[in-house]
Amino acid sequence: MAGFKPLRLLAQSPEDLEVLSAALQDAVGLLGDFLYESGARRFTLALNRYRWEAPGRGRGERVRAALQIGGVLTARTKRLKQNAEDAVVSLLSMAFEPGEAPGGMLVFTFSGGGELRLEVECMDMVLADTSQPWRAAGRPEHDTSETSDS
Repeated sequence: MAGFKPLRLLAQSPEDLEVLSAALQDAVGLLGDFLYESGARRFTLALNRYRWEAPGRGRGERVRAALQIGGVLTARTKRLKQNAEDAVVSLLSMAFEPGEAPGGMLVFTFSGGGELRLEVECMDMVLADTSQPWRAAGRPEHDTSETSDS
């Protein structure tokens, strides 16, 4: 798309996380595209994010993006099918629950009540767009805490 500038963001504080959470609201992905490397203490998510920052109205755009979190000590899920690599999830929000400074818990909330909880040494996150955008099938709608997106 003309004038596309890939998004590249770094989060090292709760305030930074708010920006990342807004950029990734309504991102969709396959559980098979989530990777926890315990030896490297790294968690990576590949998602198709809705480009809320893109100008214009109508259907909008999506772009492939990668989110990498460093310093991950543990990863736990709730109501996410761990062995269903082709299961599609929709990210609603991300939050940080402080623990022993500078660490804490990163909480990813997905539609349908799914949750990913990452215990981290500190907040160390990088988000980068990895493709050109494409036209989205529809614009995400928010009637309640759920999303209805494609």
